[in-house]
Amino acid sequence: MAKIHELGFELLPPPPYSPDLAPSDYFLFSDLKRMLAGKKFSSNEEVIAETEAYFEAKDKSYYKNGIEKLEGRYNQCITLEGNYVE
Repeated sequence: MAKIHELGFELLPPPPYSPDLAPSDYFLFSDLKRMLAGKKFSSNEEVIAETEAYFEAKDKSYYKNGIEKLEGRYNQCITLEGNYVE
């Protein structure tokens, strides 16, 4: 904490949970859910392997673009005074 203050940064409290601001809700898992839809698995290991393969096959730009979308979503959330973006 002392170093944060020494460097002149202001520590902000985390915002309340919002599905608009959680990349796992608006970005990562929606595509994964579509990919897994209708598939049947006989073990947890099969689900884990399929999920890992899905994320490993994604290009770095997929993750970069998803994180970059956060700024716009934060701004929309601020403009809407905390109401849902979607």
